[in-house]
Amino acid sequence: MLAATPEFDTARIIVIGDVMLDRYWSGQAARISPEAPVPVVRVKTIEDRIGGAGNVALNIARLGGKVTLLGVIGDDAEGQTLRQLLEAENVACDFVVAPAVRSICKLRIMAQHQQLIRVDFEESPLDFEHATLQARLASHLSAHDVIVFSDYGKGTLARVADHISAAKHAGLKVLVDPKGTDYRRYAHADIITPNLAEFQAVAGACTTEQQLLDKGCDLLQQQQIQTLLLTRGETGMTLIQALQTHSLPAQAKDVFDVTGAGDTVIAVMALGVALDMPLPEAMYLANLAAGIVVGKLGTSTVSRQELTRAMHGDRDSSYGIVSENELVKLIAGAKAHDEKVIMTNGCFDLLHAGHVTYLEQAKALGDRLIVAVNSDASVKRLKGESRPINGLQQRMTVLAALACVDWVVAFEEETPERLYCNTLPDVIVKGGDYLPEQVAGGDCVIKAGGEVKILQFVEGQSTTTMINKARGSA
Repeated sequence: MLAATPEFDTARIIVIGDVMLDRYWSGQAARISPEAPVPVVRVKTIEDRIGGAGNVALNIARLGGKVTLLGVIGDDAEGQTLRQLLEAENVACDFVVAPAVRSICKLRIMAQHQQLIRVDFEESPLDFEHATLQARLASHLSAHDVIVFSDYGKGTLARVADHISAAKHAGLKVLVDPKGTDYRRYAHADIITPNLAEFQAVAGACTTEQQLLDKGCDLLQQQQIQTLLLTRGETGMTLIQALQTHSLPAQAKDVFDVTGAGDTVIAVMALGVALDMPLPEAMYLANLAAGIVVGKLGTSTVSRQELTRAMHGDRDSSYGIVSENELVKLIAGAKAHDEKVIMTNGCFDLLHAGHVTYLEQAKALGDRLIVAVNSDASVKRLKGESRPINGLQQRMTVLAALACVDWVVAFEEETPERLYCNTLPDVIVKGGDYLPEQVAGGDCVIKAGGEVKILQFVEGQSTTTMINKARGSA
């Protein structure tokens, strides 16, 4: 359907709704408490993630869109954390800070990647000046093309009908992730994205596909809404409009956690609408993105690189090449799935059998193999002005085509020490006669709980030998 992932950097989107902090305490549960029949969790990591409307905005930002987030927070530490996390991801925040409000925080206690309990810190409906939020929204409408209403029923969108009216009057396309059973509040929206359970709570149970489509069309007509995008779990998605419908099967191979999947769906749809994509194409991307995030632990987002790989398949050679920022996120995702991340580096100027054997041995040590490649300037400093024979893009493309290689990343320095310290793989692999303590970046990885392994190169195989042989026969 699409040849490439669209460039979303021209999209200008407002997200408004219930912002919340998702906090994870994770560890091991190896015994039962003597005080009560409950597991004892020895917490090893504490992680804060963005939830609710904030997660919608975060998805948009990580896919390259320009996004402004409006919501309500308290004058408290959780509110400050929300703002800091979002602004660090290039989300422009315009929050109403209400002294009477406690920032919404959902604490999940995890053991062996299983959620044991969720503890909610919130007071709803939120007590704040709705006119202030209305004024903040009005000030942003002229600079944006699309608006997303992310309703979690906490009270931020108590006057959503007024907000929709203002947005439509300003010419914005309106998308709504609804809550509750009174969809009159969302009248005149362009797209609403309920899940199947939410839809049936409003329209009634559907026992056949035709009944579902009929009730969907009835709902659109009643509320003067143009499009219904129905997310249906393992069944996939259905796009319903007055004159046409489109359905797609679910893309997820393994469902790890459905938390936040709806946020990702409406974020990708909003980006598609902002670029005037045909809605079936936008739904196709949203469906792929949902399949990615449900394979991750907890509230998650999808990157443009992940979306591209999902479109073209994991082994398409053009899509194993990533930036350093993308790599950091990919490593975090791999570790969240308990995947062991292996990383090595080199110039790889002329790929030969020795390289391939070495890389296959490295991949056998774990689940994911990353190859860091010296830039052209870096190779010249190390090898002389006559090198490299092949440019950086050529070298990276060939490496990415190998079945044993997952991701390829470039670095500018003569050694990858900074890169290793930033990415912190589980294992650094180096070929040759090094001692582990001599490997650049090894100290950082070892201090983080990782290790360094030395592999022997294949005898008689080297790029220099190949070059000299070629010159001798020229």
